[in-house]
Amino acid sequence: MSEIMDARVDADRRRGRGAVSNQSSRYDRLSRVGFDDGWEPSDDAPAPLKTTLAKDTSRSVIAKNDSPDIYFEQSINPYRGCEHGCIYCYARPTHAYLGLSPGLDFESRLTYKPDAARLLTQELARPGYRCKFIALGTNTDPYQPVEREHRITRQILEVLAACGHPVMITTKSALAARDIDILAPMARKGLVQVAVSVTTLDRKLARRMEPRASTPERRLETIAALAEAGIPTAVLASPMIPSLNDHELEAILDRAAGAGATLASYIPLRLPNEIADLFREWLEQNEPGRAKRVLKLVREMRGGKLNDARFGHRMRGEGAYAQMIAKRFAAAVERFGLNRDPRPELATDLFRKPKPVEMPAKTDAPQLTLF
Repeated sequence: MSEIMDARVDADRRRGRGAVSNQSSRYDRLSRVGFDDGWEPSDDAPAPLKTTLAKDTSRSVIAKNDSPDIYFEQSINPYRGCEHGCIYCYARPTHAYLGLSPGLDFESRLTYKPDAARLLTQELARPGYRCKFIALGTNTDPYQPVEREHRITRQILEVLAACGHPVMITTKSALAARDIDILAPMARKGLVQVAVSVTTLDRKLARRMEPRASTPERRLETIAALAEAGIPTAVLASPMIPSLNDHELEAILDRAAGAGATLASYIPLRLPNEIADLFREWLEQNEPGRAKRVLKLVREMRGGKLNDARFGHRMRGEGAYAQMIAKRFAAAVERFGLNRDPRPELATDLFRKPKPVEMPAKTDAPQLTLF
């Protein structure tokens, strides 16, 4: 039985989390509604919601992508679910595929791939594999808090570095600076780029909207550390949420450029599937005075809906408000010297296949054999 059974979760229990509820997914035939039957003791505070991890037994780690809106063709996600708890996260609906809620389950019931590095070695060694850069952090953050202990992302980078394989990383965690010892030598060979997401410079808003992610200042420090190490670094001012953080667009780009970022991008807020209700709940709880206006402007950018999934539209939106943000972004990157050079192509000619490895039947801490 799930630790959390109903949609409504006590405020003390979800302290430090992003979602307000744990509503059922779109695949559940039944929905759960909580109520107080009077039997629970009223003088005891509910226990805080804990993060739990389960092993992911997937037999492959490289996911393929054929969307024309996405810049990558293959990616790796070391973890499913994300403890950062960003309320707007477009990956939340993927938890429904696991039979879990895109709400609080997404940020508290995670899975991890302990054999990711070994599986990656095996896939890179296949005769038919052709080197194209791998994206890390496209679904959930590869440097979320559990990475400190499990170090799966670091193991993956060690494999890629040893093979001369290019990688692009997206994160909003200061933990990325831990791996500069791997990333800096890769950067000198043209094998890596890192993008750091900075959604707001308002620490209080970040705490409510992205409760377990690094603070805005720490992210800017991470950009500075990566850039100083010679690692090409981008800033993602995403998502831009109308009437909530979009007024910060220029300030975010200014601070990031000052820290050493050379590239920048943004995406207007989009609210697919369960995220629409989760974000509405969050607004009503945290920004009640702005809730109606925020959602009204989102609909203006999304053809009257809260989400427009059409290729060519979902990443930029449409309408007057979306056009205004696009013009402001273009003017700001020009002003702050960002995107002056085209995004450099990562090297693929340095790739050397690793030696194939045999997968043991059971292992908790696999040793890697690359060459």
